[in-house]
Amino acid sequence: MKVLFDTNVVLDVMLDRKPFAIASAMLLSKVETGEVIGFLGATTVTTIHYLTTKVIGTDRAQHEIKKLITLFEIAPVNRTVLEGAITLKFPDFEDAVLHEAARHVGAQAIVTRDISGFKRATLAIYSPEELIKMIKAVESEKTKG
Repeated sequence: MKVLFDTNVVLDVMLDRKPFAIASAMLLSKVETGEVIGFLGATTVTTIHYLTTKVIGTDRAQHEIKKLITLFEIAPVNRTVLEGAITLKFPDFEDAVLHEAARHVGAQAIVTRDISGFKRATLAIYSPEELIKMIKAVESEKTKG
């Protein structure tokens, strides 16, 4: 399953934001094992670098970014994505950009803690906990069949 990870989900793990970090870390481990094909929007990478530099310092932030771009595929943000995002009329333009970036790389879902920001989405939107439950249900069905 191809899933685009919203910025907040990745930051929860990187900054160990409780109580959210546990579910988000479980999802990142699914990307590590190849059970989920994880995508980050190109703008997410720059935002994460900017925010984590302020909290954990430049050297550690750059180290973490290197790990992320090794682990995740990157969903490009180009003119087509930006023009599509404008037409969506999401309340938050950043969410619209991530939605369009996800759509253009063929992602089936977006995982975010900001479900309300994606009310106009045409892709499936999951909280980290919901996506974990869905993955477990699919795994359970595979073992039964």
